[in-house]
Amino acid sequence: MRSLGGALLVLGRVALLVALVAMGTLALVRFAPGYFADAREMDAQHAEGARAALAARRASEGSVAALAGSVAAGWLHGELGVSRQYDVPVWELIRPRLRVTFSLLTRALGFAWLAAAALAVPLSGLGGRRGAAAVTLGSAMLLSVPIGALATLFLLTGMGGPVLAVGLVLAARDFKFLYSLLRREWRTPHLLYARAQGVGSVRLVLGYLLPALAPQLLALLLMSLVAALSLAVPAEVIFDVPGLGQLAWSAAINRDAPVLLAVSLLMAAAVGLMGACSRPAIRSSSGSAADLEAA
Repeated sequence: MRSLGGALLVLGRVALLVALVAMGTLALVRFAPGYFADAREMDAQHAEGARAALAARRASEGSVAALAGSVAAGWLHGELGVSRQYDVPVWELIRPRLRVTFSLLTRALGFAWLAAAALAVPLSGLGGRRGAAAVTLGSAMLLSVPIGALATLFLLTGMGGPVLAVGLVLAARDFKFLYSLLRREWRTPHLLYARAQGVGSVRLVLGYLLPALAPQLLALLLMSLVAALSLAVPAEVIFDVPGLGQLAWSAAINRDAPVLLAVSLLMAAAVGLMGACSRPAIRSSSGSAADLEAA
């Protein structure tokens, strides 16, 4: 019963987040300048039809509540709507871009975790304070640079693409958490005793550290995904990657409410679910002496 109640509470929080994002997105789009405007009004051949279509839109979407009701009615019938900009069903625009964004996120996360682990594991285990301080300073400097500026620099200099830009920022962020976790674990009495007995670092990492820190690493992975989603939007726009980020930016510029709402709700649901799933992992314990003895 407790697990069912917890699951319902999580779903309720995610639903509330999605509802707030939906209302905020609709309000921003509805009151954006030029929402009830159409370039075809300037064309004498199509001006009359465009004005009639805009009049019908004003009647059905005159307020945020009316716009929300119209969108909700379509969603309840399994229809995400039709793009105002491209005049095609929204799902046909989102589906191919989901794969592009997923590929970008997975490659950037893989690069980030390999780079962060390659630095955090030896520095935390060997006790190299100077090396750790230098890497920490470098990661702090990298995090102080906006992702848009970093992506623009890579684009202009040809140094790398969106995967490298997003991956570097994630690696700088994840290194701090990984180093802190590993440094704390290396100082536990069990590991100090094992190292004094001559147990190798590789055996300790694979046999004890990874299993003991699995909940915290899972939480870090989920939060890294949340950060990667926010980083992917400007990276896709700057590098002209046909993913969800670029689609959302184009929809915002062109006041394409159905597309912008669908993408915003997908991202809000993903962020809400990943954030909710990371909480129990953070609260979980990180291992015991029995785990070390078994290793």
